Amino acid sequence: MKPLILPTAILLGLAPLSFAGVASELLAKGFERPVWAGAPVSAKGKLWVMEQAGTVWIVDLKTGERSKKPFLEITDIVTRKSNEQGLLGLAFAPDFGKSGRFYVNFTEKGGDTRIVRYVSRDGKTTDASRGETLMKHKQPFGNHNGGWLDFGPDGYLYIATGDGGAANDPKNLAQDLSSPLGKLLRLDVSGDKGYKVPSDNAYAGIKGAMPEIHAIGLRNPWRCSFDRETGDFWIGDVGQNHWEEINFVKKGKWGGLNFGWRLREGEIKTPFKNIGGAKPENNHEPIYVYNHGSGPSEGLSVTGGFVYRGSKVADLKGRYIFADYQNPRIWSFKPKDGKATAFTDHTSDLQPEGGRINLISSFGEDADGELYLTDLSGAVYRIVE
Repeated sequence: MKPLILPTAILLGLAPLSFAGVASELLAKGFERPVWAGAPVSAKGKLWVMEQAGTVWIVDLKTGERSKKPFLEITDIVTRKSNEQGLLGLAFAPDFGKSGRFYVNFTEKGGDTRIVRYVSRDGKTTDASRGETLMKHKQPFGNHNGGWLDFGPDGYLYIATGDGGAANDPKNLAQDLSSPLGKLLRLDVSGDKGYKVPSDNAYAGIKGAMPEIHAIGLRNPWRCSFDRETGDFWIGDVGQNHWEEINFVKKGKWGGLNFGWRLREGEIKTPFKNIGGAKPENNHEPIYVYNHGSGPSEGLSVTGGFVYRGSKVADLKGRYIFADYQNPRIWSFKPKDGKATAFTDHTSDLQPEGGRINLISSFGEDADGELYLTDLSGAVYRIVE
């Protein structure tokens, strides 16, 4: 798939559209570095907000008030020594309303990544001393930890990992089938304890490969999502020197794909140190890339988002909305035939009255598919019509 490279589009007179069909409103503030928001499908009227240091709160969507006690508090085992470390991801089991099971991805003291299953008996609080560690892997550096995890339409738990950090993937871990880093992992966590490897994982049974690996070639996937209507998969993958990228894969087609890193950055050959080269086997090109810079269509660190499937913001229906963290821009486009179309800049429209969104760390969905975004400076905003 050929991505739409926006600077070229601007030269051709196809500058991004802007429309006033969307806005934002403050839901809640006063959080410490919020990096994720979301909700189980069974929890109407609530939003879970995660702080990077290791605390998760429940927010009432009508009043904006947070719970008196945290849903989860694990600051004693989470490290934030590096800017990209911390409690980075949370996934509710599809049957959370019944089982109370959920999963978190964090860097522990010492910097390694842990995937832990917890059980909330009342859906409001969690005994943090009773977590079950399902997976743990070494992190050679403090950055590029990824952190996203969620359940796919097949009921399996997916985990997107970064390449281990430093710069230019010095150990080529994203292409190393013996390493969990720079990968999309896939686990069957339906049992009472531990996990199983799905028999149809793309690299199960291959000599020397970790059987949990289902796709490879990621650099630092910062926020992925499954389209709740179609089951399609989206990845925002942070670039190195030149390009930020959005990957799009049709439902169930992601097994065995190679997203290219470090052989590719975006879809562009990048002749810098060990980066760049021919397309690897099973290479999957991004649906959209944008180049590094501070212009209205540029950025330095992508924050992946969602295809909007809510009912309250008509102009966003079916559009994929995402952002850049360091050059705080918010955009969307309409996926059509594997291409990004009708690109739109929402940055001005989504600035809240009396304030400004500066550090877009994540987007989130509530149980009804309405969208929210978290600002690392401490606020959570709701996207409205």
